[in-house]
Amino acid sequence: MAKKKGKKIRVAFKKNRQRKVRNNKLSSHRVDEQIDSQYMDASERLTGKGDLTRHRTVMGVEQETKDGTSIVIDIDESVCIKGRVIRSQGLNSVVQVEDGRRLDCTVRRLVRTMARDDRNAVVAGDHVLVRPEGDENQAVIERVEPRHSYLSRGSNRREHILVSNIDQAVIVVSAADPPLKPSLIDRFLISSEKGNIHSIICINKIDLVDPIEFQPLIGVYAQMGYDIVLTSVLDGTGIGRLRSLLKGKQSVFSGQSGVGKSSLLNQIDSRLLLETAEISQETRKGRHTTRSAVLLEISSGGWVVDTPGIRQLELWDVASEEVEGYFREFHACVPQCRFPDCSHTHEADCGVKRAVDNEFISRQRYQSYLKIIAGDEPRPVYHQ
Repeated sequence: MAKKKGKKIRVAFKKNRQRKVRNNKLSSHRVDEQIDSQYMDASERLTGKGDLTRHRTVMGVEQETKDGTSIVIDIDESVCIKGRVIRSQGLNSVVQVEDGRRLDCTVRRLVRTMARDDRNAVVAGDHVLVRPEGDENQAVIERVEPRHSYLSRGSNRREHILVSNIDQAVIVVSAADPPLKPSLIDRFLISSEKGNIHSIICINKIDLVDPIEFQPLIGVYAQMGYDIVLTSVLDGTGIGRLRSLLKGKQSVFSGQSGVGKSSLLNQIDSRLLLETAEISQETRKGRHTTRSAVLLEISSGGWVVDTPGIRQLELWDVASEEVEGYFREFHACVPQCRFPDCSHTHEADCGVKRAVDNEFISRQRYQSYLKIIAGDEPRPVYHQ
């Protein structure tokens, strides 16, 4: 299929990049970095008419994605190489290109300007086009291709994309030390489904408890069709099954600090040698050992991404009235509600509340739903 021809498109600057114009002295402003100087021709212009009207005209193509319209920058692909971002931190990224080399890359400012993620314009997993510059191991990321899947969260009222272009998320929680947070599982399930990612729930450190305690919890998620695996790094429980679930897939390991994500990955592939740490004996919380998302190839086939642990997961761009759609067990009950705009909180004759009372819907899941629509952060659940 013939490639669409690029056209001039007006793109707004990010707010934190804007500066007021100083009395028409445009020449006193540095309009771009040296990395973009060769592109400042008729295809790109910078105007400054105040704090809210700074825009750039770029040559690009508009493409429809699952989240709306995405602008693909029109560049000279003949001087670029295709690659995949292995690691990204700040303005620097490591990109593995088609011939297997790994290049240290900076990011063209136009890419940063147009990025939807204010924290990272480029994330681990991104497919990119890079232009070699400097010595043989250096390049510039000229374009990030549209993402077909991603895992993200809210951070300081902005979207923070953790990783992109993966098949499945392994949501790792611990049976104890730190305590399991069912509400955090539910938030990860929503974020994964919103980002077009299949979810696997992994309950680690199962050797610390009697597994029978978790049968009700396991049953709730298993009935909804989620893959569940119980694991223990200490005695090897579930490691073989988890390894088989990862084979040939691109997976991200996510969860709070201290649940054992890096330890599990070391068991799955001993060559990884990821740094691990014991949880704090004072706070019973995990210590951060993974500081940035990294794409890792495993010997059994496939790729995994180890992500920094988090203690809270703020959902991004999920309105309260949309939350019910991510609770699979609600689907059959919503049509039974008396009111079409029922929030399933206080209304009379609510099909969801009736199902909770009759134990068709887990009360724990329903409480999780109420916390999410109210904006409450998940709290630990301690097992006796």
